[in-house]
Amino acid sequence: MKRAASANALLYVVVILLWWPAWNGEHVTDFTLWISNFPGVASLAAAAAWRPAAAVVHLFVAATLAQLTNHIIRTSPTTHLLVPDLAFAWTFCAVFVAAAVMALRTGRVLDATIATTHAAAAGAAAAEAKSVERERFDALIHDTVMSTLLAASRNDADPSVIAQARRTVERLDELRSGTDHETSFDFDGILAQLRSAASEVDENITFETALSVGSDPSGYAPDSIRAMAGAMAEALRNSVKHAGSSARRSVTVTATTTHLEVVVADDGVGFDPSSVETHRLGITVSIRGRMRQLDGGSATIRSSPGRGTSVTLTLSLPAAVMT
Repeated sequence: MKRAASANALLYVVVILLWWPAWNGEHVTDFTLWISNFPGVASLAAAAAWRPAAAVVHLFVAATLAQLTNHIIRTSPTTHLLVPDLAFAWTFCAVFVAAAVMALRTGRVLDATIATTHAAAAGAAAAEAKSVERERFDALIHDTVMSTLLAASRNDADPSVIAQARRTVERLDELRSGTDHETSFDFDGILAQLRSAASEVDENITFETALSVGSDPSGYAPDSIRAMAGAMAEALRNSVKHAGSSARRSVTVTATTTHLEVVVADDGVGFDPSSVETHRLGITVSIRGRMRQLDGGSATIRSSPGRGTSVTLTLSLPAAVMT
């Protein structure tokens, strides 16, 4: 686009200069050269392709050449009209070129702001991921290390305690080296992860579950479940913050072998989803963005003023995993 705009700006000046060898010397009455009708358009192209100072120089050169040629072809040209024509052309075109320069500068500032905001959101997500890892480590200490030490203090010669201690040490080594082999959650593990994330936001949350008969949800990756739990927690935080003090909230989890759905609902004041500004990161990044990053993940938000809010998070296993 910059190359096309630059060519537009330069070719306009070339066309004006080529008019001179093409002119047959004939003067006209009540006629203006067609080239002089739009010098500002070429300068707008220059503003899009070049630096502001170069665009201003182009404006004065193009407008001056256009008015000079327009003045010369008139019958019995009067010199005193040239200066007002030049002043009008410069002023009129400068208004639009200045507006274009400011609009482009504002666009660059906006792009930089968006990039900074997304970088900040990514940093926050990284910090949250570290927090999740710390929680995993804390859970490992509580569930395995502490229980192993407690069992050892009671049955120091029991072979089962020895095996438990050996497995605990292996888990610690895996977590430290990044080779943790926790590649899937069973249904209880999925519910534990989701229920823990929900209770951290609202201890009184109503938590309902449904598991299809014969389903085996072990194909869901732990990272996907944790990301889904994070999106669910953000939806709950938004509800606590905006739904009203008397609002009641619930979480419903439905799981099959290939499809996991989490619905966060409240009966609060509701809102118009289309009115949410794009720079609000709670919905854009923490809910929709987080679910979009998952293969087969999506988020749907339904709400209206006075009718509560429902956030549906879905995760479907890819065909390759299902087969």
